[in-house]
Amino acid sequence: MAATNGRAGKRPNSVWLTERPPLKRKADQPAGLDRDKIVAATVRLLDTEGLAKFSMRRLAAELGVTAMSVYWYVDTKDDLLELALDSVMGEMRMPDEDAADRDWRDHLRALAGEYRALLTGHPWVVRLLGTYINIGPHSIAFSNATMRVMKESGLSLEQITGGLSAVFQFVYGFATIEGLFDARCAEAGMPVDEYFQQVMSAVQGRPEFAETMANSTKVMEARGGTTVGEMRDRDFAFALDLQIAGIEALRDRGDAPGPGPR
Repeated sequence: MAATNGRAGKRPNSVWLTERPPLKRKADQPAGLDRDKIVAATVRLLDTEGLAKFSMRRLAAELGVTAMSVYWYVDTKDDLLELALDSVMGEMRMPDEDAADRDWRDHLRALAGEYRALLTGHPWVVRLLGTYINIGPHSIAFSNATMRVMKESGLSLEQITGGLSAVFQFVYGFATIEGLFDARCAEAGMPVDEYFQQVMSAVQGRPEFAETMANSTKVMEARGGTTVGEMRDRDFAFALDLQIAGIEALRDRGDAPGPGPR
């Protein structure tokens, strides 16, 4: 969902659409402070303390400066969060599209894996992706890469956005659940595997969970993996393969989406 200023006809607000005059250093500005350092500190705070606890005052304290010194480099907290979001988007590695043996399926798997790693590595990103319009350079680079790889799949132009939604909204949902579970474990003060085993032990033997436990035990044994992380990785890889198989099936069948309901 794009962030707007609430007035019809006005363009969306974004730090990337705002022309800011060049900075002129003031004598009282802290030496060595610049926007890159401010963004890097913002990312560190968001990673360690979360989005809910983040504030410009807390950031200033982390940097050892006044809040007004931070505002010398960014106009608003929203602008700073947008900059932080695009900064971590740059952590994703893009597949080598010039490789002679390139395969769109492998490139799609690589992009999906990088996206998952981003969302689980920086849980606050999940919230911000739905808040801002994400038109920073790294965000656009990732968007363009996903569009190019989906074009290589052979889907028609009218099917491409649906294909992208199927893959990357799946990744978003999968990674969001991972992040929420990990946060719950952190709040409980225990490792993920230990927390998982405690939950399983708590419902073991209770009649209302008998069918669920029997099915879950068989599935877990069949899919393999001794840790929660290994089980997640197996599920993610298989689910992604299902997405790719669906893309191939629709492409080979030559179906094009018809008009929506009237």
